[in-house]
Amino acid sequence: RGARAGGVVIVIDPRAAARGAVSAKPDRAATALVHDTDDLRLLVFRLAPGQEVAPHRSPSTVTLTVLEGSGILVGEDGEAPVDRRCVAGDVVAYAPNELHGMRADAGELLLLAAITPRPGTR
Repeated sequence: RGARAGGVVIVIDPRAAARGAVSAKPDRAATALVHDTDDLRLLVFRLAPGQEVAPHRSPSTVTLTVLEGSGILVGEDGEAPVDRRCVAGDVVAYAPNELHGMRADAGELLLLAAITPRPGTR
């Protein structure tokens, strides 16, 4: 379990990391960087009810795993934005430069984002 970094196994508890994440501003989602290499960046998000991460694009592939809660994941269908309902256990992958964002509904939403390769490395 975990990734190897220099021969050491790294074990990450993304739910605990997300619960412990802090936000720079009370109206923004809390985030924490849990793993970062040239090939892979792992971030966790904790969104309070009604909070969102505005739709944006990344030059990398982005995979979102819903750890706890439920909410809306924003994507696109061709040129039009599309909202996708998500619940714990769902995994959604976004292609490079595909629009993506997220928002919590009635409860807290915990997400793990895998970004590969890490932006700015290739």
